[in-house]
Amino acid sequence: MNLEMNALRARYLEGSLTPVAMLEELEAELAAEEAGQSHRLWIRRLTLAEMRAYAQALEGRDIAGLPLYGIPFAIKDNIDLAGVPTTAACPAYAYTPQRHATVVQRLIDAGAIPVGKANLDQFATGLVGVRSPHGACRNSFDPDYVSGGSSSGSAVAVALGLASFSLGTDTAGSGRVPAAFNNLVGVKPTLGTLSSTGMVPACRTLDTISIFALTADNAAQALAVAQAEDESDPYSRRAEPHGRDFGAAAHFRFGVPREDQLQFFGSADGLSLYRMAVRRLQALGGEPVEFDFAPFLDTARLLYEGPWVAERYEAIRDFFEAQPEALHPVTRDILGNSRGISAADAFGAMYRLKALQRVAARVWQDIDCFITPTAGRPYRIDEVEADPIRLNSNLGYYTNFMNLLDLAAISVPAGFHDSGLPFGVTLVAPAFQDAPLLRLAARLHAAQDLPLGATGMAMPAPGPMPAFASGQVRVAVCGAHLSGLPLNRQLTERGARLVAEVESAPDYKLYALPGGPPHRPGMVRVGPDAGGAAIAMEVWEMPASAFGSFVAGIPAPLGIGTVTLADGSAVQGFVCEAQAVKGARDITGFGGWRAYLAAV
Repeated sequence: MNLEMNALRARYLEGSLTPVAMLEELEAELAAEEAGQSHRLWIRRLTLAEMRAYAQALEGRDIAGLPLYGIPFAIKDNIDLAGVPTTAACPAYAYTPQRHATVVQRLIDAGAIPVGKANLDQFATGLVGVRSPHGACRNSFDPDYVSGGSSSGSAVAVALGLASFSLGTDTAGSGRVPAAFNNLVGVKPTLGTLSSTGMVPACRTLDTISIFALTADNAAQALAVAQAEDESDPYSRRAEPHGRDFGAAAHFRFGVPREDQLQFFGSADGLSLYRMAVRRLQALGGEPVEFDFAPFLDTARLLYEGPWVAERYEAIRDFFEAQPEALHPVTRDILGNSRGISAADAFGAMYRLKALQRVAARVWQDIDCFITPTAGRPYRIDEVEADPIRLNSNLGYYTNFMNLLDLAAISVPAGFHDSGLPFGVTLVAPAFQDAPLLRLAARLHAAQDLPLGATGMAMPAPGPMPAFASGQVRVAVCGAHLSGLPLNRQLTERGARLVAEVESAPDYKLYALPGGPPHRPGMVRVGPDAGGAAIAMEVWEMPASAFGSFVAGIPAPLGIGTVTLADGSAVQGFVCEAQAVKGARDITGFGGWRAYLAAV
């Protein structure tokens, strides 16, 4: 059954399928997978009657008004679903919540239907998916290999076509490594933009709920619904406007770590797959910029070699001390070893982190995003069982720094190893740049001929992306603010970027105003019948927060108004008071300020 969200929604809208009928068909597939126990992806699958109750609640509702109408989703079993035990893969810890986690409630309110609670590395501690009393969750392509973790079952459910999307969590890579190993898109949102109310914490200061989906636009649809500030979550924060949408831009700059800083841990073809992804980004208009990855690697080491592992112990301290034997042996050792970390150790690590944050932030002066492998290579389950700590650490090489540096990240399918197992890359950008990353991820994914998850179904044409606030303002300039001219710095100092070289509609006259330096022109709308012409301009984009100070610095008789461009679109731009051009030289015939300067 095709559970890709756009395909499923199209069937609902045309009336060829209902949510109840979808669940009856899906139930057979869920039951077959559970009976075979080939992947061990569920801790508690909902019964058909339980799922049908959610579907029946949609009857008579307006499909168009519910963005996730009838969309089935899986939930990592450290996130609450009312009436169903939350275990965090530790049966002795289990409790039955009376209400849904905030994110789960928002998804259900939008029409989504939960289908089950998914397996995980116990207490979300691990990147492998094998540290569970329910058995190692197995890779959707080869059951001898790890699924990735800790959100193991969440990823495998989507990859096998048993859910349209799923919720995981991500502290150190748990929302990205399983995506890469199962040929999925994995979204690690900006910290705090998805509520953690109703989620069992791992590192409370670094946790986020994450999203797995077959495509980037499917993930974006789920994210748009799930995202909201939550007063009940002290770590929640409002999603700020994302800034420049480099994901849709004709040209963007992306960082590439030095090759001597890349690690593939014995993979023979990881480097070639990564290089291919870099070339695809170039083909999409990206300009690669090499950067020093060392500060990010140094930050990553803090997560498990520093005091943040003690935060995992703190999250379940009372339970740990009361029932240590209830924990998986590897999880018990990791958390137990953190009890000797002192407050002085914690402060020392925070000081070190602050310094690394300052150094790492410099990279964004030169690039819009960067790309790394999501993980160097997959491992067999028996390899991980024999060497659990070292191999788990290898899987976090490209992921452990992310939340410590408050970054947004998306893992994107990027081909297959010679073994037939999936390979993924991660696109990374500063906090709140989730929307541009999603657009870029969609373009990168669509540029490849890959199946959807492990379903064997072909990639569909890209679907619609929901609207996310940009927080950017576009302004058209025609004079001293043009690139390379004296006042252009007033734009660049405010973080503005050149979007396009354009012409105005043929409705304007251009005059050389008296005064200066700097010398300035005045552009006045007169209409084509009064001698107006098209004037060469540049469109720049700047943060809305900087636009007010920019406008405040514009001296009379110039100001900002609405300028019509040659393509008929309107944009904010420089205009001049009509009385100010009396006696000024009419330079309209030059076609623009730069041409006039070249001629005088």
